[in-house]
Amino acid sequence: MSLKLYELVGADAGRPFSPFCWRTRMALAHKGLSAETIPWCFTEKEAIAPHKSDKVPVLLDGETPVVDSWAIANYLEDRYPDRPSLFGGEGGRAMARMLNWWGDLSIVGGIFPMIIADIPLNLKPVDAAYFRKTREARFGKPLEEVMAGRDKAVEGFRKSLDPLRLTLKTQQFLGGAAPNYADYIVFGPFQWARVVSPFRLLAEDDPVYAWRERLLDAFDGMARKSPGYPA
Repeated sequence: MSLKLYELVGADAGRPFSPFCWRTRMALAHKGLSAETIPWCFTEKEAIAPHKSDKVPVLLDGETPVVDSWAIANYLEDRYPDRPSLFGGEGGRAMARMLNWWGDLSIVGGIFPMIIADIPLNLKPVDAAYFRKTREARFGKPLEEVMAGRDKAVEGFRKSLDPLRLTLKTQQFLGGAAPNYADYIVFGPFQWARVVSPFRLLAEDDPVYAWRERLLDAFDGMARKSPGYPA
C-alpha cells in the first residue's frame, strides 16, 4: 500500500488549506490510513495534469489516481472495506451525497466571500497574483470589495447553520456518537477558514463551535496541530 496525496498549500508548505483536501485528510485518518503528502500550489497545474485533474485533492493509490474529495471518500470506503466505515452503510453514503452538495454550496459558498481577500496573504507572489486575477474575474470586483460586508454577512451565515446547530443539540456529531464523513464534509471548510483567515465565523457559545472544537481534537488533534488562526 502506497498512498500519496496532492494537497493545496501557500507560501508555507506545512499549512494545507483546501476545504476539499481537509475532507480527504480527515477521511484518511478515519480509515487509519497514512499518505505521503505532496504540497501543490495554484499555478502548478502541470504537476497533476497527468492524473487528468487541474485541482486538488488528487490521491494516488499505487498507480491509481483518484480525483475529487467525494470520489476519494467513496474509493477509500470501497477499496478498504475492512477499515472503519466512513458512511456506516449505503444509506449513510446516500445521505452524505446530499450533505456533500450542501457543504459545497452553502458552507464553502457562504464562507468564501468572507475570507477571500485574506487568502492571497498566505500565498507565494505568483499564486497570489493568479488567485486575485481569477477570483476578481469571477466576482467582477476587487477581492476587498467582495469581503467588505463580512461583519454583517456573517450574521446571515450563522443563521444558515440552524439545521446543523439543531442537530448538534441532540448528538455530538452529524454521524451520531462518533464522527463520520458527514462531519468531515462540513468541517473541511471551517478548517480552511481557520488556516487562512483570522475572521471569526462562529461565536464561542454556539453548538457548532463546540462541534468544531471536537473535530479539531480528533485523531490526536491532527487538525488543531496544523498551523492556523485562533478563530
